[in-house]
Amino acid sequence: MIMTSKNKGHPRTFSFEFFPPKTPEGREKLRATRQQLAQLKPKFFSVTFGAGGSTRDHTLDTVVEIQSEGFDAAPHLSCIGSTQDNIRAILNEYKSHGIRHIVALRGDLPSGMADPGAFRYANELIEFIRAETGDYFQLEVAAYPEYHPQARSAKDDLLNFKRKVEAGANAAITQYFFNADAYFNFVDECTAMGIDIPIVPGIMPITNYVQLARFSDACGSEIPRWIRKKLEGYGDDLPSIRAFGLDVITNLCDRLLQNGASGLHFYTLNQAGPTSTVWQRLGL
Repeated sequence: MIMTSKNKGHPRTFSFEFFPPKTPEGREKLRATRQQLAQLKPKFFSVTFGAGGSTRDHTLDTVVEIQSEGFDAAPHLSCIGSTQDNIRAILNEYKSHGIRHIVALRGDLPSGMADPGAFRYANELIEFIRAETGDYFQLEVAAYPEYHPQARSAKDDLLNFKRKVEAGANAAITQYFFNADAYFNFVDECTAMGIDIPIVPGIMPITNYVQLARFSDACGSEIPRWIRKKLEGYGDDLPSIRAFGLDVITNLCDRLLQNGASGLHFYTLNQAGPTSTVWQRLGL
């Protein structure tokens, strides 16, 4: 059975995610990456936020620089381990820079920290942002087509997602996945629960198998056995890994868009090449 899911009239959104560089070389590399990807005219760029706010200043600096180039930029904001005063100060800082777009997340508790702080879940962060700033910010949240690795059940995870939407989320970006049916099934389940916000698929280009396996084991994204076996078989042959990865991701994106997905959000890992190539192959 081929599952499909229409995007219910939401305009398609294309966006690219970066992590904030910590060195002068990293900043230069990201500027070059951004210049290349900017030619694709994304709706926005997002910039990640380290565990416990460990990259807070780097995140803000990167977002401000992107905005100065005339693009919409959305800092990620994770709340775990934070106080209300801390989050309030960050929101005021973002407002002072004219930032109106946030990716609001629970985040991971930094290793060695036992206290989750004032916010245990992302819906509590969203409620706080809405109480403090009203509709000032466009709020993106995370969604998990293969369910959050810490969720007790699929139903629990869907209810948790619904709480984020009811708290005031405008749109969602999914964890990356390689099984399109997982996404379509998730969107259909959300629709059945009365959730009507754009749910944009998160896309992870395949360029490095060891890194991808590590990421996937940590976040609960399943690498289908046939893909895993193919990648393992290439060993250290990076050109073959990249060529196969481009085929897999292009086919995934094509199927998602053909069947009504609300756009694509690329986890670029600060590289322009893989995302640009998939984009060109899709004829976007």
